[in-house]
Amino acid sequence: VQLVESGGGLVQPGGSLRLSCVASGFPFSGYSMHWLRQVPGKELEWVSKINSAGTNTYYADSVKGRFTISRDNAKNTLYLQMNSLKTEDTAMYICAKGGSGYGGQFYPEKGQGTQVTVSS
Repeated sequence: VQLVESGGGLVQPGGSLRLSCVASGFPFSGYSMHWLRQVPGKELEWVSKINSAGTNTYYADSVKGRFTISRDNAKNTLYLQMNSLKTEDTAMYICAKGGSGYGGQFYPEKGQGTQVTVSS
C-alpha cells in the first residue's frame, strides 16, 4: 500500500486549499478512505471518511460545512477541498486506507502527510 499526499501549504485564514492523495498497491475502488490530521504532540484526529463508491461522506463536527471529501476511482485519487480555513486547522493532513477494525488511533495503512499551515 502506498499513499502519497500533496497540496498542502501556507494559507491565510478564510482561504482554501485542495489536498490530493494518490493511492497504489491495492484495489482503491474497493475501500473506504479517510482523511486524518495531526498536530505535533497531539493524537491523530479523524477528519473525514468516504465510502468506496464515493456516495457517502462523513465529517468531524469541527470541519462540517467547510471541508468536502471526494474521490476519483478511475485515477486512484482521494481529495479534500478545504474552505474557510481557520488557524486551528493547522496540522499535518494524512490520508488513510479504511479497513475492518480501523479507527481511533489505529490506521495502519496511511501516507506520510502534507502540511497545512493557516496563518496571517
